[in-house]
Amino acid sequence: MAISEAAERNHEQLFPGRVSTLEQTDPELVEYFDNFAFDEVIAHDDLDVHTRLMVQLAALIACQARGEYRVMLGAALTVGVTPVEAKEIVYQAVAYVGMGKAFDFLHITNDVLTERGVTLPLPGQSTTTPDTRAELGYAVQSQVVGAARMASLYDDAPADELHIQRLLSANCFGDHYTRGGIDLPTRELLTFAILVAQGGCDPQVRGHVSGNLNVGNGRQVLIDVLTQLLPYIGYPRTLNGLRAVDDVVPAVAD
Repeated sequence: MAISEAAERNHEQLFPGRVSTLEQTDPELVEYFDNFAFDEVIAHDDLDVHTRLMVQLAALIACQARGEYRVMLGAALTVGVTPVEAKEIVYQAVAYVGMGKAFDFLHITNDVLTERGVTLPLPGQSTTTPDTRAELGYAVQSQVVGAARMASLYDDAPADELHIQRLLSANCFGDHYTRGGIDLPTRELLTFAILVAQGGCDPQVRGHVSGNLNVGNGRQVLIDVLTQLLPYIGYPRTLNGLRAVDDVVPAVAD
């Protein structure tokens, strides 16, 4: 099997002039993977390369794939993902995988940006203050989950759990979703990618399928994202993600 022209072209776009050492040690696997990830899979959706790389980076953080993340971050920067966007992907992940899992990726990102001559710290992207984060977080969370669902989250929470809902609004949404650098629909795609890739988050995946619909990302966009995650997260988690999409927004019969 030879690497296809489309795979070579798409690979060269991401990694100009780069020759993988695996081509020498594992040529068969490289042929299979490159034809799959850089030709066959790409041919099945309409995601632009910029969005594709962003959701893949988010998924790689959730998978704890440090080596592949470093490589793909370089590719993302090559095709126009900005340093601010790269940092915001990691910041967004903190709320969903925790700092324990995001910590190394923050340092990898800093290292790669520094190697490319980017001066750190980057311009701040926070749009809230300690006094406004809860209110603004509640507002953006309502955009994602819907006003009725938002009210029920608070009204139905047991008294000893209500503080978790408040923390979710103020921290996850107030501290993270309100930041600049990435718009709300893209943040929801990143969250979807993180949750699917992390595994064990099926209720939250379904919730964020609905959230994506609420901010304008339809069924086809979510399937496109899952298609592009497949080479990096494998079939089981991809199929779980597809089930969540089908549960929330079933395919329309022809």
